[in-house]
Amino acid sequence: MPSSKVYTTGQVAKICKVAPRTVSKWFDSGRLKGYRIPGSQDRRIPREYLIKFLKEHGMPLGELEDETTAKVLIVAQDQVLIENMKRELPEEKSFKVATAASGFEAGIQVESFHPDCIVVDFSIGRTEALQICQNLRRNSEFKDVILIALLPDDGSSTSFDRSCINETFKKPFDASLLAQRIRTLVGARKELL
Repeated sequence: MPSSKVYTTGQVAKICKVAPRTVSKWFDSGRLKGYRIPGSQDRRIPREYLIKFLKEHGMPLGELEDETTAKVLIVAQDQVLIENMKRELPEEKSFKVATAASGFEAGIQVESFHPDCIVVDFSIGRTEALQICQNLRRNSEFKDVILIALLPDDGSSTSFDRSCINETFKKPFDASLLAQRIRTLVGARKELL
């Protein structure tokens, strides 16, 4: 389990874009949980309490979003697959999902969305799907992105170099199992809530 970060009222104020005095009021009223440093008036707010407070009050997570949200890019044309995955990877469970229907769109999304995990449906075309995976691995900026290939169950041989792919799922598959696997893989790198 990654170590839990603790913030000062000044740091929380910066994250929330409010005055430090406002944070002190939240703390003193009991709305924002935390503790005082023994022998001083200094307040400390553990990260998980801050995130809970922000979510309860509908406030943006700001810089905390990147370390607590799993960004997943789904490259597919199958709308049923996309809807199933979006249902299994909801924002309330710390997921942010983007989609792309082609290699070109995937390239644009990777650059702007910076996903932690990319799910590539090989039904878009084996050559195009492999190209997406290989191009991603060639770019050192995205070498740590988790790549999951969804292989069609069409009886064709699926022999190819899998060295650039982290995991494969054969269709049909259980979307909740794939979502669970994504949470496990990304959770090993980030503190998902």
